[in-house]
Amino acid sequence: MKAHLTYGLCMSLCCTLVITFPPLTAQPLSSVLSSAEKGLFESEDVLHITLKGNIRDVLNSRAGTPKSFPLSLSYSKQDSSKMIVPVMVKTRGHFRRMKENCEYPPLLIEFGKKDAKPTGIFKEQSKLKLVMPCREEKYIIREWLVYKIYNLVTPKSFRARPVMVTLEDDGKKKPLSPFYGILLEEEKQMAKRNKDIIVERKLVPQQTEAESFLSMAVFEYLIGNTDWSVNYLHNIKLLAPDSLGIATAVPYDFDHAGIVNAPYAHPAEDLEMKSVLERRYRGYCIKDLKEFEAVIAQYNHLKKDIYNIYTGCDLLEERYVKSTIAYLDEFYKTINNTKAWQREFSFPCHSKTADVTIKGLKGD
Repeated sequence: MKAHLTYGLCMSLCCTLVITFPPLTAQPLSSVLSSAEKGLFESEDVLHITLKGNIRDVLNSRAGTPKSFPLSLSYSKQDSSKMIVPVMVKTRGHFRRMKENCEYPPLLIEFGKKDAKPTGIFKEQSKLKLVMPCREEKYIIREWLVYKIYNLVTPKSFRARPVMVTLEDDGKKKPLSPFYGILLEEEKQMAKRNKDIIVERKLVPQQTEAESFLSMAVFEYLIGNTDWSVNYLHNIKLLAPDSLGIATAVPYDFDHAGIVNAPYAHPAEDLEMKSVLERRYRGYCIKDLKEFEAVIAQYNHLKKDIYNIYTGCDLLEERYVKSTIAYLDEFYKTINNTKAWQREFSFPCHSKTADVTIKGLKGD
């Protein structure tokens, strides 16, 4: 991959970082626009969107209760006409919302109701999370691909769409340089797609649906992510057929995963880990290790497709692809060595750090 197209990633209204990515015109623009009309999450092509309005105040709303600001969201339709949608936008999250951690805060985009309901590609949406680049936009692409991995594992997963975002502030003559972001499927839509509902109740992992929990916990191990917990619903949503049904744990927010390897990502101190690149199985203790055999078979079945996510993505640096393939090789070497995977997955049964619960921060 020899990329020569340079985008100026303006990490704040007063600071510019230049980063190189492959050209977005690798596919014909008509193809991108045509796929845009299919439905927001029915295509993986990069969608170009523009947010216009009081951008400065939106980005500076980092402390206290987030304030919503009226903006316009626009994109080009298949016939090249521009679709403009009125939206309310506010910052969200906690870690990535703090200025000392990230240059851009994540945003929540809320669409109008009744007479102001959105049309076009956003016609089914009520609100969407927009993940913005924290340090460099290359980590955004890496995080998007993690969502794609879990989409292979189960439909009970969040769909994600890569976008190229342009911010136009009313008080500035020129828009900020465009950058990559991710639009995430809204949780209620994800639940509805799976004929479930979102439930919020205090559970321990052992109370969730066992087979899907094991698959999810091994997925978190695969990507090198320890930044989650069912107990505190930290980077986890619960799906169930009804308010009293057995819940399925659905993960999201993967920027602290080793496979993303963001510069700000560090494992919790109580876990006594050196780096996010170190894998740690964070499920609960299971004495009968045969219960893992079906999960291991599942990931072996998905191996080729998982590797293809990285070898087939033109938005990645060649160096990162090579290091990620090596990282995946380590995972597959482990799960195909009986002694190795039994040692790794029995970790919660014998370690003093196995009971450490990641509480997280409210609003993440």
